[in-house]
This record gives sequence, structure tokens and C-alpha cells, in this order.
Amino acid sequence: MEEASGVLRKGFLVKRGHIVHNWKVRWFVLLQDKLLYYKIEGGRKEPPPKGRILLDGCTITCPCLEYENRPLVIKLKTKTNTEYFLESCSREERDSWALDITGAIHAGHPVQVQHLHRMKNSFKLPSNISLNHIVDKMHDNSCGIKMTPNVEQGNTYKETFTGSAVVDWLISNNFSASRLEAVTLASMLMEENFIRPIGARSTEAMRSGNLAEQFLDDSTALYLFAESYKKKTNSKEDMHLSILELSGTIVKQGYLVKQGHKRKNWKVRRFVLRSEPAFLHYYDPTKEENRPVGGFSLRSCLVSALEDNGVPTGVKGNVQGNLFKIITKNDIHYYIKASSKAERTQWIEAIKRLT
Repeated sequence: MEEASGVLRKGFLVKRGHIVHNWKVRWFVLLQDKLLYYKIEGGRKEPPPKGRILLDGCTITCPCLEYENRPLVIKLKTKTNTEYFLESCSREERDSWALDITGAIHAGHPVQVQHLHRMKNSFKLPSNISLNHIVDKMHDNSCGIKMTPNVEQGNTYKETFTGSAVVDWLISNNFSASRLEAVTLASMLMEENFIRPIGARSTEAMRSGNLAEQFLDDSTALYLFAESYKKKTNSKEDMHLSILELSGTIVKQGYLVKQGHKRKNWKVRRFVLRSEPAFLHYYDPTKEENRPVGGFSLRSCLVSALEDNGVPTGVKGNVQGNLFKIITKNDIHYYIKASSKAERTQWIEAIKRLT
């Protein structure tokens, strides 16, 4: 009954194993002095906790860029030098967890908490900062920023990086102490023509009159190095369907529990809701490759909440509460479980707007 009171936050995170370095979804509960994590079986957490992380003397690293294919990782190091790697489903969720954990670590030291909030809102850049040095390090093959192809509005852009990836990299490499500082520094890099926007989203922001708003700390805003401006426009005829599916704007994302179609078992999946075109995709968060394991068009779909009293028809296992169902135009039924009634309502309303 460790979590009987004093719960600061709870939700799904993906945790790296200690002995075998595989990644497993766990249900985390943040208390004043510890972080508990539970195994999930059949869509439900299994008591007692599978483990606990004592926060006294902990240090936290966020963003943690030790895993190239997992940019949303938080690193915790206990005072006994045990390291924990926890991955969230989005940058916003990661930063929110990191702030809450940091607050719990320093809860007994109010002066440090005040300092953290000042740092979060600080706006100080080193006077002797060298933009050339930063760009050289960004180009470094071993520790530089990772460049990947990205798709926006049907166009494929090679060797690009996102705005939020730039901000994460600047903080991780100690060029900035806060996201606000990093955005300012990235704006300076853009102003001096070291990096440049590519795609409609970031290009429109650059036309803004306010320097602080010209660079977007966003996972859908694309940038590249100024000297490697490359753009390839694909015609709709030869564009692969999966690329078109994934080209929409991300409206909502998060961890939900889904019933399988064949085995009818329940697994935590990272769901991503996109618009224009409207698709709902789901990913296996334990895998490194960022490819959906399933998804469907939301056109003509029906979505509804399921009763919380008893196990509804079509649901296998003793899974109750916060369930909802999506029926596609091909009459395929998806059964999904949220962590709370409020979360279920938010997902249903977001999906309905796109059907």
C-alpha cells in the first residue's frame, strides 16, 4: 500500500531493463520520495510494484540523447549510481514528467525548487558563445544531430531535423540551460544562416517579425543545414500509401491499452492521431524502429464509450472501466482502454472531430 496517499503523478512509461537491455512498458506512480513501477498484464497493473526508484540523492538528465532512436528518454541516476532509462510518448509528456520528478527530488529543499523554476524561465546566453563551434559539433558524426528524411504535405525532405530535436540537442550538449535559451540560440543560428527552415510550417514561422517566435520548438517543424538544401517532391502517383498516411498533422498522441485482433490479449501501444489525412496509427513502444504496427483511416468510423459496469460484449478477459470502441468503415472493431474517464473522453472527442 505504498501509494495509498501522496501520489504526484501516474501513467505509462517505457523502461529499459537492468540485466537484459530490452524495453518494457510499465505503469509508473510518482510519490514524494520514490518512483514505483508495475508490470502490466491483461491491461491491468499487477501488484505489488515490480520495482521502486528512491529519489533521495537522484540526478536527472532530460533530454537524454544516449539512445539515437529514442529521443524521448529521461535518465535517472540514484545516489548508489544505478541508472534508469525511462521513455515517454511525446516531448511534452517527457518534459512534464521530468519537471515533476525533479520537483519530487528537491521537495525537501524549497530554495532549490525556486532555483529550478527560475532556470526554467531564464533567458541567459553565454557572452562568449561561438556559433561556428556549435555548428561544427552539430555536424559531428558521433555526437552531432541526427539527420533523417521527413515528409510534410506530400513532400519528402532529405537530411532534415525537427525543431524539438535541435532544442533537445542544444540542452543535452550544455549549450543551453533551458528550452527558452535553446530556442533563442537556434534562432541565432538561423539568423546567421547556419540552419534554415524547410517546409511550410517552419518557413511561415520564420516570416514572423518576432525573433523569439521565428524558430519552432516543435516535432513537426523541419530544418536543415543551410549548405545542404535538398528537396525532393514526390508526385501523388508514385507516393507510397504508407507515406501519405503518415504525412498528416499530429493532433494527439499517448499510451493506450489495445485488445489484439487474433490472440485477444491486451498490450500497451503508443497511439498517434493525425489529420489531413485523418488516420489513427499505433506503435509498439518497446521497439526502436519508429514504424506503426497497425492503423486505419478514420473516414466513416464510429467511436463510442463502453459501459463501465461489467465486461462489454466483444471484450476478452477481465478488463473493465475506461473502455471505448472504434468501428471502421470495413466493420473492423477495435477495443481500447484509457487510463481514466477524462482521458477516454479526450480521445473520443478528438477522434470524432476527424471522422
